[in-house]
Amino acid sequence: MDKDRIKGKVKDITGRVQRQAGEWTGNEEDQVKGAAKQVEGKVQNIAGRVKDAGRDAMRDPQKKEREAEDTAEETRKKRTA
Repeated sequence: MDKDRIKGKVKDITGRVQRQAGEWTGNEEDQVKGAAKQVEGKVQNIAGRVKDAGRDAMRDPQKKEREAEDTAEETRKKRTA
């Protein structure tokens, strides 16, 4: 798991907490900052996922193709059963 995924998730959660606290206290600045931190965290998490996917693709380029073939075979078996 890429470190950006972890850092992004932490930012997302802290942003949620900050936004919610701002809602409870009526502090609009905290609401806005929290929402912005959530978005930043989500974007960082997605960047980490992309890195992971690229790394996985480089390790075994035929893996996705085999997985797709296995899934198609399982689907065919279910249909004929």
